[in-house]
Amino acid sequence: MLRTHYPGVVSLVALMAAFSPARGEDVEQKFDVALAVIDEITVFGSAGGLDEVPGAITYIDAETLEKQSYTEILRTLRRAPGLNIQEEDGYGLRPNIGLRGSGSDRSARITIMEDGVPIAPAPYAAPSAYYFPYTGRIDAVEVTKGTGVVKYGPRTTGGAINLFSTPIPEEWSAKAQFLYGANDGRRLHAWTGGRGDAGPFDAGILVETFQYRSDGFKEIDAGGATGFDISDYVIKAGLFTKDGAAFPQSLEFKYQYSDQTSNETYLGLTRPDFAANPIRRYNASQEDVFNSKHETFQLNYSAEFTPSLMLDVIAYRTEFERNWFKLERVLGVSTSTLLADPTAFAAEFENLVGLPGFTGPDDALALRNNARQYYANGVQGTLTYQTKTGAIDHTLEASLRWHKDEVDRFQNFENFRIDNGALFRTSINAPGSDSNRIQTGEAVAVFVQDNLDWNRLHATIGVRIEAIDLERRDFGKTDPARTGANLSTRENSLTAVSPAVGVVYDLTDQLSVLGGVYKGFAPPSPGNAQSSEEKSTNWEGGFRWANGPASVEAIGFYNNYQNLLGTCTDSTGGNCLIGDQFDGGAVDVYGLELVTKTDASAWIDTPFNIPLSAVYTLTDAEFKTSFNSTFGPWGDVIAGDELPYVARHQLFLTAGLEDEKWGGEIAMFYQSERRTVAGQGAIAASDRLDAHTVFDFSGYVQIFDGVKLRGKVENLFNEVYIAADQPAGLRPGLPRTFWVGVDVAL
Repeated sequence: MLRTHYPGVVSLVALMAAFSPARGEDVEQKFDVALAVIDEITVFGSAGGLDEVPGAITYIDAETLEKQSYTEILRTLRRAPGLNIQEEDGYGLRPNIGLRGSGSDRSARITIMEDGVPIAPAPYAAPSAYYFPYTGRIDAVEVTKGTGVVKYGPRTTGGAINLFSTPIPEEWSAKAQFLYGANDGRRLHAWTGGRGDAGPFDAGILVETFQYRSDGFKEIDAGGATGFDISDYVIKAGLFTKDGAAFPQSLEFKYQYSDQTSNETYLGLTRPDFAANPIRRYNASQEDVFNSKHETFQLNYSAEFTPSLMLDVIAYRTEFERNWFKLERVLGVSTSTLLADPTAFAAEFENLVGLPGFTGPDDALALRNNARQYYANGVQGTLTYQTKTGAIDHTLEASLRWHKDEVDRFQNFENFRIDNGALFRTSINAPGSDSNRIQTGEAVAVFVQDNLDWNRLHATIGVRIEAIDLERRDFGKTDPARTGANLSTRENSLTAVSPAVGVVYDLTDQLSVLGGVYKGFAPPSPGNAQSSEEKSTNWEGGFRWANGPASVEAIGFYNNYQNLLGTCTDSTGGNCLIGDQFDGGAVDVYGLELVTKTDASAWIDTPFNIPLSAVYTLTDAEFKTSFNSTFGPWGDVIAGDELPYVARHQLFLTAGLEDEKWGGEIAMFYQSERRTVAGQGAIAASDRLDAHTVFDFSGYVQIFDGVKLRGKVENLFNEVYIAADQPAGLRPGLPRTFWVGVDVAL
């Protein structure tokens, strides 16, 4: 059982667990635990002990996050089983995350939240997560799979990830961490805040910043920037009724702003060039740059009307603006097509590399302003009621959410020639001449659930219903003023019903068995009325055992897709209209998730702790039907083909030493080989990402009260491996990177 203070949004899964009656505990006590803004959330669901939550939930608290002090969500999530992680740039700036074989491209097949709010720029209209909260300022992470994910939506087959921001502390305090590392890397995370008397209420405030920059580890042949610069700020302010109030309430406002400039590219290397120098970048990528800014406005209200009736309401708005200016075509050929066969496109490849002494023709290199603006608005409320019928305790939950989001694409090309390794702009196409359209999504979602407890039996029965309206308005490439002269409008609407049933039974005080089944769902893309929504039936079952410091959790899962969706994005290789949808038909995904934890000091007489853990995931995913597709990662599929970018085996091991004033942890991550295109049998070298093993180390020592010196090494043994092979050539994982710094707490 892990505990965390969080005076903000209540995670719905945490609520479910917190309200599940523990034997001998009265109703009022349970509500005191569940009302996070008044007291303390108790989060169940880790493998660290018995819990009453059907389904697989991993909760990574602040103490665990501090062990490696990652700023990268992909490394952080290795502690949770069931994930399919596809690296890209080495720093995790734009993560690709899937759950239980859901597909990982831009994390678009799962639900991503911060403080309970959908955080993808446009979860319905354009779910590809080109924005992801920066892990360096995140206080805790919750990963939900199985029946619990039906609460969230709209994508429920794989699972959901909820990131918790730093809470307003109970007492006035401050904390800062500064690290300096390789490639002139600099990281600062600092916050200060607390609560004080404000007459009939307590008032609280938190001010926080996260700053992160690096020169990058890649090298452009002719020189140039390959690093990034990130700034992130959060302000929270709240009013809280005092302890012992007859009608406990809280009102909290959160504002978040971040911006990023990263000199990143989709352009990778050929396999021979990668083997010769994996950190090389071709000259044609030297102008590629990603610029973005993101804002969140969030207002939370919580109230405990009676000891058995509680309400949480969240109103939110997110805004995201980005432009990824990057190379798309060379002499009219897409970079993905070119690098798939550089011999057949020798002239194009010569312009791409642009060696000294070479001068290409005007307009040979086409770089696109991938400019997009997003917003999302919503209001969601959750009413929780505790009651009893005979010997059965009930916790009834009902939630309602209205949500609307939009993505506005207004894109054009700028054309260059390469001359002696340098790029020179030769022409600019008209604004909106590449893409000029708006996509919107609007949804009303209702969720109802009963959490039942009867002696050793704990069960949840729930259903989610979503009514969704989607629209795509294309103004055409010759109407930058958007007069509507060439307007084309396509709409699609649907209603989805997702029931879920989960059960946990305590065989003994140490051993529980669990199982569940639910309907998975994901909406189609706006304007794809001819395509179906994603539908699946998902099963899971397993056990949890805990005895003292040792615990084991093993859960098997089976996701039976009636129709798997694929969506065209630049990151999948392009060569299709961005946003178009592809139906993959029937797909089976099955596997095993295993988590074990212990502290060896319980059996070895040592003055310090020796925490050990192992997280293993087995995943098999294959198409059940044959079909022809122009979707790059699938191609022409034969029944029995394995899904791309799904590793069969993943293993994460940690071993630590912890004393009162010093500690350290070494972590190992192994990922088996993966295929980049659907297929079966032995994987061709051209379609294979080889297996790799990466070690990370972190350690600290306290030199004064509140002051720690910290050092860490990522990729300790400098493993060279292919992080990505899409959309255009091979890109490397992060090489060995050192960090040293100081933590200060006041």
